[in-house]
Amino acid sequence: MSHVVRIGMLGCGTVGQGVVGILHETAGTIERATGHRLEIAKVLVRDLQADRPGLDRGVLTTDVEDILGDDRIDIIIEVMGGVEPTREWLLRALGHGTSVVTANKQLLARHGPELLAAAEEGGSELRFEASVCAAIPVIKVLREALLAAEIESVMGIVNGTTNYILSEMRRSGMSYGDALRQAQDLGYAEADPTEDVGGGDAAAKMAILSSIAFHTRVLIDDVPYSGIDALQSDDVDIAHELGFVMKLLGIARLVDGAVSVRVEPALVPGDHPLASVGGADNAVLLESSMVRQIMLEGPGAGGTETASAVVSDVLSIMGSRPGSFLAGALADAGRPMAPEGSLESAFYVRLEVADQPGVLARVSSVLGESDVSILTVLQRGEGESARLVMILHRAPEGRVRQAIGRLADMPEVREQPVLITVVGSGEAPR
Repeated sequence: MSHVVRIGMLGCGTVGQGVVGILHETAGTIERATGHRLEIAKVLVRDLQADRPGLDRGVLTTDVEDILGDDRIDIIIEVMGGVEPTREWLLRALGHGTSVVTANKQLLARHGPELLAAAEEGGSELRFEASVCAAIPVIKVLREALLAAEIESVMGIVNGTTNYILSEMRRSGMSYGDALRQAQDLGYAEADPTEDVGGGDAAAKMAILSSIAFHTRVLIDDVPYSGIDALQSDDVDIAHELGFVMKLLGIARLVDGAVSVRVEPALVPGDHPLASVGGADNAVLLESSMVRQIMLEGPGAGGTETASAVVSDVLSIMGSRPGSFLAGALADAGRPMAPEGSLESAFYVRLEVADQPGVLARVSSVLGESDVSILTVLQRGEGESARLVMILHRAPEGRVRQAIGRLADMPEVREQPVLITVVGSGEAPR
């Protein structure tokens, strides 16, 4: 019989509604894998009349006491933001033994040690994966997988807004102002982008990451930072000419046993792992003499991505039933295997053919009859033979292989065709 876990939520904006959606969509999988059934008991909101899909109006409240004062609530999810009164509310919950999941980086960067102490005293748990890099599980990796790895350095692109702006300045030669406006139009930057472009957002995240990585207490006031708002496009262009890429980096290192943390624009060599991280993505590079380098990369912002990290923390707090590691791995064991050849992909094809007029047209005709189209083609003559190299548009693998079999039977084709899957550049398998 499943155990009911009652959830109280503080806030229900973009991230909160994402959490609600994920919990509804994955309820069956969670219950099968963990033996727990999640129930959203109460949600603190400002407006009771606003439409919130997936939530019964009966669980909505404007009184925080309906959550903090309810001893039946097992876990509180905080996605409302702000420092006060959020700090006071979470201290109270943790002190009373109610575990908390939060995405509030500014609160943690200023009062993390105080909140952790309250959790220890109250016998509760405080989880905050969503406070740094959204869906990238860097905190979980540091706290669990690499707990004993003696991390020596944490370096990362931890702000998607600035990474997008710098990527566009380098890619298209935009000015800082134009790139910022484009980021705002696309929703990557707030109307007031000061915290992002000035480096404050990244500094808060680096305070949290360095605290976990080095098992110490680092607050945002311990992190000197500067942003990209004073950068000129000339600097970005010159860096590119010299073989470097401009990035806003958070850099935390152990120096003779002491902790050094800072956030600043920096030049990254073109062959460095962080150089290729573009757009609004985040990436964190962890270094240790035990594991050398590990890089975690992915979307560092977004309502659904952040909500995913919140739900992951909830599941970690809940624990699991005995033997659930295997049960979780096989929770959806009834899913069928996809039919062979059903995967869609782009493909590289190389043909060695007789150098005769009309061969390419006949090859194209065979592919077209199989509903396979050519994206690009390269033809080179080599005496009495010619080499055709084609990149095919996305199509089911089985259909492509059938077409290649027909090509192999053509009298003009002199060798077995070569077929290789193409990934990347918008042509990745799905």
